[in-house]
Amino acid sequence: MINLAKCVLGMLAFTMTVPVIAADLLMVRTQQHFPEAMLTLQNSVKEHGYEVTHVQRIDIGLTGMGYDTDKYRVVFIGKKKEIQHLVDTYPEMAAYMPPQISIFAEHGETVLVTAHPKIYANMIDGEKDKLIFKRWESDIYSVFDDIRLADE
Repeated sequence: MINLAKCVLGMLAFTMTVPVIAADLLMVRTQQHFPEAMLTLQNSVKEHGYEVTHVQRIDIGLTGMGYDTDKYRVVFIGKKKEIQHLVDTYPEMAAYMPPQISIFAEHGETVLVTAHPKIYANMIDGEKDKLIFKRWESDIYSVFDDIRLADE
């Protein structure tokens, strides 16, 4: 099984090049098995008006490092026009877009982790554009609530 702390650190190394602390992460655990949690995530993301732009398998690399898992993905989500606007306006954001949610199985549960959108907001100056990240924050909380409620 995967150790959560190592996975979170691995996710951060993969997705972030700016310093973050645990308070900069959003996380939810669900009793759903990995395939069901992945489906719940993708459906909720779409219901919130976002697209799943890519799903990256990470388990192959983890297996090579000695982890025993075949259930680890990074799901890239976003709204194409917003992402394009942010990258065009703030080229330094290109490395961080689209936002990602890591999803993996651990001890009979499925865990989802993402960087808090405030990290991205702190990287830009435009107050109007910072509102995009406030909405993303609200939407991620709502998506994670959908995943949490799927347990009931």
